Amino acid sequence: MRALQHFELEILLAMLAEGGETYSVPLVLALEKRSGRPVAQAAVFIALSRLEKKGLATSRLDEATSGRTRRYFKLTKAGVATLRSTHSEHARLWKGLGRLLRTHKG
Repeated sequence: MRALQHFELEILLAMLAEGGETYSVPLVLALEKRSGRPVAQAAVFIALSRLEKKGLATSRLDEATSGRTRRYFKLTKAGVATLRSTHSEHARLWKGLGRLLRTHKG
């Protein structure tokens, strides 16, 4: 598994939550809602490009009969496997530490 940047992980999770295919606007809105901060659409496109190069997402152009052409993205099997692996890894890392974090006086 290739290492994911935090923002890439956020995008993969937003894509999972959206289900099926999605384009950048719903991803930006989902990321903003989840993070509580503004997200630049350009940053999402750049990260999606990296995710495609890693084989974790795929895209297709939808030639609109009216309006703008949209690029739709979806998770690949490798993308879903990476999310499962990352989830398991984070669960192992946090095992037993939540209680210590709540009681730590630092």
